Amino acid sequence: MTLMVDIRKLSFINEMAKVGTNGVADNMSKLTGEDAQMEVTKTNFIDVDDIESQLDSGKRVGVRVRLLDPPHGHILILFPEASAKKITAIMLRDVVDDMSDVSGKMARSAVEEMGNMMASGFIDGWADVLGRAIDIAAPQLVYAPTGEIVTRTAGLGGDDLALFFDSDLTVPSYQIEAEIYAFPDLEEFVEMVNGIEVQHA
Repeated sequence: MTLMVDIRKLSFINEMAKVGTNGVADNMSKLTGEDAQMEVTKTNFIDVDDIESQLDSGKRVGVRVRLLDPPHGHILILFPEASAKKITAIMLRDVVDDMSDVSGKMARSAVEEMGNMMASGFIDGWADVLGRAIDIAAPQLVYAPTGEIVTRTAGLGGDDLALFFDSDLTVPSYQIEAEIYAFPDLEEFVEMVNGIEVQHA
């Protein structure tokens, strides 16, 4: 597979990452009442085999969301375990008085709901820019070392290369951290970006 990526296209891909992460931060700010900050730390094309070596070895809990419409692929929302516990507390604060009573099932459900909310914010940002609806499948809960989750998700696309958006979310008052990785189908994604450039030319 050959992907021709010129300077204009690369800047647009960076813009796509930014728009998606802004959607996530907006959703998180509404939920917590705090000003969430989302920063895109890395955007590049990377060999799937090389991804794991660039990631933190710690375990993460989060969701994998499959895109049902172009550009297809998957979005990963991952939380360090300490952040996942804080998310559980935020999501259940109006339902549970004593967090020690929260079952594992309730905690998993809270993380799934938060992850789905963040993924929806990301995808809605893309949909606005691309001018099309993008439906997503139900989120799948994941829990494993970061590299294992990300490598497995990147491999689902069947490509040797992955478009790797690495973004960090912080909610200072709650000390919540999250990471977002997006792995669209490369050929579809580049074709859609080319189409937008033609329209704007």
